[in-house]
Amino acid sequence: MRSWYPLVASLVVLASTVVSGTLECNPQLSPELAHGREIYSRMCAVCHGEAGEGYKADQAPALANPDFLGSVSDEFLVSAITHGRAGSTMSAWGVEHSGPLVAPEVLAVVAFLRSWGPAAPPKLDDRPIEGDAVHGKELYAHECAVCHGVRGTGGPYESIGNPQLLTFATNGFLRHAIRNGRANTLMRGFHASLGDAQIEDVIALLRSWQSDPSHEPVRLAAPAKPPPLPLGPVPLHPGGPEPVGFASPSGFTKADVIHEQLVRGAKMALLDARAPSDYTQEHIEGAVSVPFYDPDPYVNQLPRDAWLVAYCGCPHAESGQLAAKLRAKGFTKVTVLDEGLRYWSSKFGPKGTGAGEGAKKFGTRKGTLP
Repeated sequence: MRSWYPLVASLVVLASTVVSGTLECNPQLSPELAHGREIYSRMCAVCHGEAGEGYKADQAPALANPDFLGSVSDEFLVSAITHGRAGSTMSAWGVEHSGPLVAPEVLAVVAFLRSWGPAAPPKLDDRPIEGDAVHGKELYAHECAVCHGVRGTGGPYESIGNPQLLTFATNGFLRHAIRNGRANTLMRGFHASLGDAQIEDVIALLRSWQSDPSHEPVRLAAPAKPPPLPLGPVPLHPGGPEPVGFASPSGFTKADVIHEQLVRGAKMALLDARAPSDYTQEHIEGAVSVPFYDPDPYVNQLPRDAWLVAYCGCPHAESGQLAAKLRAKGFTKVTVLDEGLRYWSSKFGPKGTGAGEGAKKFGTRKGTLP
């Protein structure tokens, strides 16, 4: 059931023997770790930072934090990378969800993250939870909701109520985080103010939000990369007029302006810069998938005489990278949707009906390709 564990373990051991401290201290990485670093830099650093410092975009957490890496399980990391976090901008990177990473690549990223971990991880308290969820609800509302949201989601920081997170977060991981906090972040430790009994109550509440208490193991797909998604028709309205009000190639254009020009029937292409797994779940009507980390398969198919509008969900970290790469390849009509997909969905979606089907309905489409 957990046939991938030995490979994770071997990669993590390799990480600890090859790398000491930060990457800069020892640049001679093994092939596995070098590959993990390359994937991380290309796909993850845009949100989590090149050094894992976090909070580069969309409040993505600090992955290099020693409190986090000292308490998180390999299974937690594999699941997060492979399956993403539903309801957030954390993409599902595994091929199981049309993502770009096969199993050995996911494991290489996990090993690379482990290279940042503490030399002596703390001993975790993994015994069963004994708290009172009813009392925990009161404590949570007073101490936690302002940062994490009323039910663990929707707050400005980590969505600790996410069922995927809770399924793979061990009791020891949760106890360590709440008792000790996260160094160099706004997450303080609550051991002194709450004590063990009340911390147990809070964790009991968190467990009550977990939809799958069976803790099914992660199953990684066979190592077969899917081909890039077909580009689809570009541009929209090929015989239409030039858009009006678009920002300069180095700027951002408001969603309202872009929508107005779509309704007007202006000639443009909408480029979804996120991972294909995000695109297949939901995208702006008529958009095509051009992932920010690898636009090369699509460059020769993109029009150079029409405006290219890049967008993502965070709201413009990934789309900004895509726009920069396209400009570097000589495209001169490139702009970024300023507010991102969430704003677009809340205002114009989700009742799209397909690309090129008139200019009245440009919302978002869920679960299908245009």
